[in-house]
Order: sequence, then C-alpha cells, then structure tokens
Amino acid sequence: MNVNQRGFGCQPLRARHVGSYLSICAPALVALLGCHSDVLDPRGPVSQAEKTILVDCVAIMLAIVVPTILATIGIAWWYRASNANARRLPEWAFSGRIELVVWSIPVMVIILLGGVTWIGAHQLDPARPLDSKAAPIDIQVVSLDWKWLFIYPEQDIASVNEIVVPANVSLHFTLTSASVMNAFFVPQLGSMIYTMNGMATQLYLRADAPGTFRGLSSQYSGEGFSDMHFDVRAVAEDQFVAWIDAARKKGDTLNARSYAVFAKQSVNLAASTFSSVEPGLFNAIVAQNIAPGEGPQTEHSGVKQSATEGR
Repeated sequence: MNVNQRGFGCQPLRARHVGSYLSICAPALVALLGCHSDVLDPRGPVSQAEKTILVDCVAIMLAIVVPTILATIGIAWWYRASNANARRLPEWAFSGRIELVVWSIPVMVIILLGGVTWIGAHQLDPARPLDSKAAPIDIQVVSLDWKWLFIYPEQDIASVNEIVVPANVSLHFTLTSASVMNAFFVPQLGSMIYTMNGMATQLYLRADAPGTFRGLSSQYSGEGFSDMHFDVRAVAEDQFVAWIDAARKKGDTLNARSYAVFAKQSVNLAASTFSSVEPGLFNAIVAQNIAPGEGPQTEHSGVKQSATEGR
C-alpha cells in the first residue's frame, strides 16, 4: 500500500472517531446549555458589586491577551517562509523599544488590576455594614455536620436549613462552626465567608427583591457535604412577620439539651423551626462552653479518629 492509499484508508477511521467524540460530548454540551450561573445573576448590592469587579478584571486582562494573540498570529503570518518581503535579522539580539513595550504594558495592567482589587476589597469588606434605611436583622449562623442552624436572637426563634428574611433589608450574619471549618455562600447575594469553631465571623448581605436564593456549603467537610444546602427566602415585610408568628407556635425550644441532640451528625434534614431559643446559646457555642461536634470520622489502621482532634 502506497502513502496515498494509507492516507485515503485513514479517513473513515477518523470520521468514526469524530462521530464517537460527538456522541460523548453532545449530551455534556446540552447539559451545560441548561446551567445557570448564580454568580452572574446578582440579586443584591454585594453580589452586584462583585460581578462588576469580575467583569472589569476580565475586560482589563483581555485588553492584553487579545492583542497578544493577534500579534502572535500576525508575526507568524508575516514571517512565513514564502514571504520574501519579511526582513529577517539572524544576528539581532536586543531592542530597547521592544523591551519597553513588553514590560510596560503588563506592569500597567497589573497596577490597574491591583487598584480595582484594592478598592473592591475595602468597599466589600464582609464586616462593613450596608447602607440601609431600616436597621439590619441579626441572624446567628451555626454550621454543623451536615446542616445549618439559623438563630434569630431578636425574634427568639431558630430555623434549620432555611433563612426567611424581608426583602430590601440589610442582614447581619454572625457565623461560627460547631464542628470542622465550613463556608457559608449564597451566590446571588454575595460574599462567601468561612465558619470556624471557637470564633465568630461577620457578614452583611441584602436581597434587593423578593425571591428564593440557593445557599450552600462551599468547603468540603465530610461525606454529608454535598447535601449541605439551604434556601434564603426574601419575602415582603408582612410575610416575614407572619412566618415569625407561625414559627413561635410550633416546634421545640432550642436549649443546650435539645441542641446536643440536634448537633448529632445527620443529612438531608427538611427545613424546620424552633419556637424559642435559650438566651446566650450561640455565645456558648462560640466560647466552646458547649462541646463541639465530633466532625467527620476517618478510618486509619483500624482505629476511628475524629477529624476535630488536636484543634
């Protein structure tokens, strides 16, 4: 078989390969078309500002990436072997003008990106209160294995795997962990922040309009991590008051004893509420006056060890 015959004979094989690749990739592409990026669909001032920073940074970087790609293609085309007009300098080694361009443009881009990041990092400090006519609502957050507890100290209730808040009112979250480190994230409302045992972090968010927003844990914390979701429901003021009143009429009291039972590892808990909360319970969790959870368990040499040992 000559070379041409071998080349001709390979064509059906390549076509089959392309067909198999398409059959594998097509379902994935169809699935991706149905994906929805919450980060790019902001519903609050914090997430909107973060989207602006993201878009601005991408645009700034493209301002150097795109010309570089075009210049690479242009130089390769101009200095192709068939172009007799191209001036070639085999002994050339240095050009101050080229060095000036090559170094000055990236330096200016880095300075600009640094300025955008610096300003945004200070304006979007998680602990910085948001401008709002109404006083913020305090919500104390406790991450457990593998669920979320939300305590409303002013309303004297608590909820599990669900936050209900009035729309267009600032929310002041104080967060801790009753087990290993975790991360609280509501992509459509804004900043992700970590929860850690023995300390409390602060976060201000706001939902500008009614809606239900997906919340999740973005820090791996054991086998139940993938089911550690919650909903943030932003509702009208009268609906929020009605929900508070309904919560006070059903559910158990959350105190040190019931909390110890609730804190045991569990997954896929349905949203529920506690009718009242023992004063100072959250502070006792932060101060570790209430023992932290065992955390995810690992098997090593036949001995069960707690992931929280040595913290």
